[in-house]
Amino acid sequence: MKKGGKIIVFSVLVAIVYSCSVKKDAFLNRSYHAVTTKYNVLFNGEQAYLKGLEEIQEKHEDNFWKRLQIEPITFDESAIDAKVLTPGTGFNAGEEDEENKNLTPFEKAEEKAVKAIQTHSMNINGYEKNSQIDDAYLLLGKSRYYTQRFIPALEAFNYVIVNYPKANLNYETRIWRAKANIRLGNEKRAIQTLRLLLDVLDETEKIGKSTREQAYTAMAMAYEQTDTIQKVVDYLKLATTTNYNKEQTARNMFVLGQVYSELDRKDSARMVFKKLAESRRAPDRFRIRAEIEYAKNTPNDSASIVVLARMKKLIKNTDNRKFLNALYYQAGVLEEGRNNQEKAAEYYKKSLKAKHNNNYQKTYAYERLADMAFEKEDYLLAGSYYDSVMQVVSKEFDQEKRIRRIRRKNKGLTTLRKYEETVKNNDSILQLVAMTSDERTSFFEGYIEKIKKEDEEQQQQLLNAQNFGNSFGGGASINSSANKGKWYFYNTQALSFGRGEFQKVWGTRPLEDNWRLSDKSINTIDNTLANTEETKVNTRYELSTYIDAIPTDEQTITNLVLERNNALYQLGLIYKEQFINHTLAIKNLERLREVSTDDKLELPISYHLYQIYKEQGDLVKSNEYKNTILQKYPETTFAQIIKNPDVKLVAEKKEDEILNKYKEVYYLYKENKFEEAVNEIDNFSSTLQNSNLIPKFALLKALAIGKYQDKETYKKALEFVAVSYATTEEGKKAKEIIEQLNKT
Repeated sequence: MKKGGKIIVFSVLVAIVYSCSVKKDAFLNRSYHAVTTKYNVLFNGEQAYLKGLEEIQEKHEDNFWKRLQIEPITFDESAIDAKVLTPGTGFNAGEEDEENKNLTPFEKAEEKAVKAIQTHSMNINGYEKNSQIDDAYLLLGKSRYYTQRFIPALEAFNYVIVNYPKANLNYETRIWRAKANIRLGNEKRAIQTLRLLLDVLDETEKIGKSTREQAYTAMAMAYEQTDTIQKVVDYLKLATTTNYNKEQTARNMFVLGQVYSELDRKDSARMVFKKLAESRRAPDRFRIRAEIEYAKNTPNDSASIVVLARMKKLIKNTDNRKFLNALYYQAGVLEEGRNNQEKAAEYYKKSLKAKHNNNYQKTYAYERLADMAFEKEDYLLAGSYYDSVMQVVSKEFDQEKRIRRIRRKNKGLTTLRKYEETVKNNDSILQLVAMTSDERTSFFEGYIEKIKKEDEEQQQQLLNAQNFGNSFGGGASINSSANKGKWYFYNTQALSFGRGEFQKVWGTRPLEDNWRLSDKSINTIDNTLANTEETKVNTRYELSTYIDAIPTDEQTITNLVLERNNALYQLGLIYKEQFINHTLAIKNLERLREVSTDDKLELPISYHLYQIYKEQGDLVKSNEYKNTILQKYPETTFAQIIKNPDVKLVAEKKEDEILNKYKEVYYLYKENKFEEAVNEIDNFSSTLQNSNLIPKFALLKALAIGKYQDKETYKKALEFVAVSYATTEEGKKAKEIIEQLNKT
């Protein structure tokens, strides 16, 4: 028995050693290497590949506001990987080296594929005898594809196609090769190879649904890169018929619906989205988003009422909490379409407050709220919402056309808000300046009483909150029998009240010696009393705090008036030219006309009011300002335009002659001949009627005056330019200089 056992063991060992050889074409050798490849090396590689695929899908985030990617992968187009592995790379690495490498899942899958090829390939007389090696090459190519190394991936795919023409995965490999060509920008080559493949698939009934679905999807990807939209539609429709991969099928249907919507084929889009929304196989995110897209493509008629009711039903379903931001937003859009502005605004605000949200979604909600406020002429609120859009938008979408439009609109609103705040603040200060001493005292005493009352109410609310928290938090109830007849500090109600009163007087103090002292370096009784009294004094309750803040200097008051008047003028122009709001333009310009004592403003104010009233059809008001201009300023450009509205005014000098004169004066300025430059401009000004260079001469004159006269004269010259030519670059430049001078 012993001898027989040894013979058996020896025979088994010989068989194992014999089967390990990759040079012998025997059944035992082929079976051993095929089984070892499939269930050992290749199995581990496929598991790593699946893990990497799962990580990519988790990292990829779909933006449902734009057309989805047919293949849900976010590739870095700028990434260049110089590392190009070929089937022979890294084959000599030891097991210890492999374990020490910090490999990504796809790199690990590639290493396993390479190991399977190197260790178990049985290439005998030009023929591969291991049936699993083609699988290893396919795994190698797919791993390289997902690490953005498409050329090495093509090498692996081509190796399978050339050397294993009869392999059962040959068709799948051809699809992967086409996808790699698409990523490399070789869409035409990919389309040609896929057409040949599809011709074969159509003739072969045994080909599975999975392969057909992958081929149709890859063809849609290729045509998408060539912008052949109708072909994209055709192949996406074919890709959705197999319904093999529920994730990819749902994605293909969603993209198909989006393309229909872009082509303004709303009926087809609604049909696709409705089918997807009612599909039980589709993932939740596609079903809910399909409901939203169906609502987007529904016309604003009686059908929208039914869609709105469906939106509300989806909102009530607690299973849809992850999608509330989008559902609330779309409900708001539907309500806005029904002219229910208040309800729409409520839904938009709920969308912003939704727990599961993203910044790009928020930009749309903020934009809608801003547009609604803008239409109501609440420009300050609209500007605040547009500001919010700019705060949440990411750099990725910062140059989007919609965001650029919002930025331009918000720029004007920001300027408007600045001037509105200037008018409001300066009016308030000037109103206080105009009060008598008794009126100021009475006004601020009333204000102090008001804020005292508000502070007391706030403290009482805090105290009540503390009592409530102690009663229903970790402590016992106030009415608990355990609190009756006990020591003071066991009574939670009394304890909370005492704590509130203590903090009201002393604030929050640490538990330590000399706790009354805010500064432990001061240790005398007198200083302690002084510090205690100081903590009790609140400057907000002192009358002198407000009285002393009122300006008394005449120059300061004059600057406030000028600043307010300039803001009124700028507001009038903004409302007239930029926002086409004649009511607010008239309001600001008429008020400026009443409060201004500067004669230089009468002409531009009168002309702008003349234009506005004329456009409104108010001939009485229009003629009033027209006559003011013609009678008081008959030689001005404004008067000439009014007299000859249909005749193009001709300057007395040609534009090139005037330009040459400007150059001469500018050279005088550069040579520090400032007085001479001013005299030349004054002498030449009579010939400057109707020239586009008038603002340039005016600014140059102001700059020259600033070089040899005092600051106030310089500011007046700049103010003339800023007011007379407010909409020109020269007027804006003069205004900037004035602001800088006011700061110094």
